[in-house]
Amino acid sequence: MQKSDGMNYAPVGKPCPVVKPGEFMIAATALNHGHINGMCNALTEAGATLKYVYDPDPAKVADFCKWHPGVQVANSLEQILEDPEIKMVAAAAVTSERCPLGLKVMDAGKDYFTDKAPFTTLEQVEAARAKAKATGQKYMVYYSERLHVESAVYAGQLIKEGAIGRVLQVIGMGPHRLGAASRPEWFFKKEKYGGILCDIGSHQIEQFLYYTGAKDATVVHSQIANHNHPEYPELDDFGDAMLVADNGATNYFRVDWFTPDGLGTWGDGRTFILGTEGYIEMRKYINVATTNEGDHLFLVNGSGEKHFELHGKVGYPFFGQLILDCINRTENAMTQEHAFKAGELCIKAQMQAVKIK
Repeated sequence: MQKSDGMNYAPVGKPCPVVKPGEFMIAATALNHGHINGMCNALTEAGATLKYVYDPDPAKVADFCKWHPGVQVANSLEQILEDPEIKMVAAAAVTSERCPLGLKVMDAGKDYFTDKAPFTTLEQVEAARAKAKATGQKYMVYYSERLHVESAVYAGQLIKEGAIGRVLQVIGMGPHRLGAASRPEWFFKKEKYGGILCDIGSHQIEQFLYYTGAKDATVVHSQIANHNHPEYPELDDFGDAMLVADNGATNYFRVDWFTPDGLGTWGDGRTFILGTEGYIEMRKYINVATTNEGDHLFLVNGSGEKHFELHGKVGYPFFGQLILDCINRTENAMTQEHAFKAGELCIKAQMQAVKIK
């Protein structure tokens, strides 16, 4: 697994198929972000059969085929959309182009699985809501910092079991390594990537909604800045925000592009969850100066203090649940409204943000 930069973060888990080979056929397209490999890894580990890949850039296709040998290279997106065997299309398009692609996929009778952030404008959110209602197809989102991190999965299980009581606050820290030289041009254009709170902030807001069980939230305050990258004037290299959920839980998160080169991974992502009866800390990708292996979870409650080392022990159940949801038309992996609400709130946080001078 690539650990030096988050753009190519693609965890490999243990195969845990929920369907037989060929029972759930998928295709990949719009290979603009390396997350597409993690998305397809997880779906195939859960039993999906990756039939096609298509992108207009042959170099991107060739690289994808190295990750996924045996996949057929489609001649066009239309070839994928017209194949009745394909049940889901996974894509990691330029952020501003994710919604238009999703609407096209849904119109073709396929479920859509997109990289985060799912939208860059509120108009796109409403268009996707309307399309999901009209077609009955799913518009699901790869919020990888919860769905593809074992400590984050386990934290959700502990909360459901009542290990820390009712969740009162979530604090998230999402630093990332910039690696500017390896980034595409669109990454530095705000109209294309949406801004830092819309982009990597989407992970933080989705986790807040999930761990608190909230259906909605209000953005109380948000800030963005370009502190140290004048050569990229449209880049936000820092952002933070405060939210209050409809159930009274609160959230503070910080995201930035200041991971130093000396860190053994692309970002020291951490999450702190305060409950009425205890608290949880996750050190997702590294335990600094101790071990480069991630997925550390610390639990403190009335029973004492516990440190869980979870790498390779929990798995990634979302992806199997998603496949079964697509087959059975259920919402066990994630509700459609949850996926949309997280995308909506990160846009509002970005739109309301005060620019720090």
